[in-house]
Amino acid sequence: MSWPVVELRRYTLHLDKRDTLIELFDRELVETQEACGMDVIAQFRDIDHPNMFTWLRGFADMGSRAAALTAFYDGPAWAAHRDAANATMIDSDNVRLLHPRSPAAGFEPAGIARPERNATRLPSGLTVVTIYTLAPHATASFADFFDRIIAPDMAASGARPCATFETEESANTFPRLPVREDEHAFVWFAQFDDVTAYDRHIATLAASHEWNGRKRRLLERQLCAPGERWRLVPTARSLPLVYSARQYSPDQGPLPKGDR
Repeated sequence: MSWPVVELRRYTLHLDKRDTLIELFDRELVETQEACGMDVIAQFRDIDHPNMFTWLRGFADMGSRAAALTAFYDGPAWAAHRDAANATMIDSDNVRLLHPRSPAAGFEPAGIARPERNATRLPSGLTVVTIYTLAPHATASFADFFDRIIAPDMAASGARPCATFETEESANTFPRLPVREDEHAFVWFAQFDDVTAYDRHIATLAASHEWNGRKRRLLERQLCAPGERWRLVPTARSLPLVYSARQYSPDQGPLPKGDR
């Protein structure tokens, strides 16, 4: 079963401090969080931004999120390591509280043991996160628009959307940790074998008149800010992301009237 509540956390770090935080995080702050009732889903380096650390954690619901975070941040592990962790960070408030846009659209538990604490081998693969911050008029209809208009082109060019999320509108049950509010995002994840495969996807989209014409215009009308795209590679102790098996065909339906 997937996690109904997911935090997508992105930290801006002091230059040359990312490996320091990752070593501390992977060694001391994974199992200690999970012992308090949450799951560390995955953790990543951003290949385009050497001062960024991105990670995901999941919860059964908003109530258990409050209890788990209270237990951890008032507990001994965070007390022992918070000063060292915080010393690496410039900003830790870029956090999106999300839910899968359908029960089958989220992440599943990996079902394998996490690498040992002394692991150094970096897993293969590239995870690409795309974030669309939606205009108010688009929040109710965007998931259907994405399925019909955007996802087929992504899939046909080699970027099958593997998981899709939307902003969780519930009140933040642990206000000591801020989350992004007063905006609604649609977030999708795609998996690639490597950067070369991702570059092929981008080249295919760039060559598509359909995508670069009316479909891109349709997308931009739904947004209130430019889309974001993060290219991420897992840390040595990250579990692999496991997605639902949903597939998108190259043609999910016609364009809306007036845009054909």
